[in-house]
Amino acid sequence: MPRRNPRRERLQRRKNAGQAERGDAFRCAGCSLDVPMIAPGTAHRNHCPHCLTSLHVDHRIPGDRRAACRGRMTALSVTVRQDGEWLIIHHCQSCGELSANRIAGDDNALALLRVAIRPLSDTRLPVNALLTL
Repeated sequence: MPRRNPRRERLQRRKNAGQAERGDAFRCAGCSLDVPMIAPGTAHRNHCPHCLTSLHVDHRIPGDRRAACRGRMTALSVTVRQDGEWLIIHHCQSCGELSANRIAGDDNALALLRVAIRPLSDTRLPVNALLTL
């Protein structure tokens, strides 16, 4: 009779539980909070609404989940489309790729504003030049 390994059994239960929940939530790589996959305003959530951290999961099309990198992506800045929609510019810490992701309706407004005004706090850029844009 094979010997039981309680530690392995616990890890297997956690793995199985994670697979069952994977379709409706994921664990943030930045703040470790559980994030629901359903988000107001977007069909393909791939970033945490609390800290805006993402994983490099999409290759070319949002939601394709074909990126091989799977590196951690940090919110670098924001941009605004002509229709007024905000996009978060993420930078992959593993491969260096940049990507633009739509914000979701439940994203932390303070975190978004911090990322948006970050260029104003950069001492290498003259503030008056930024304000004239």
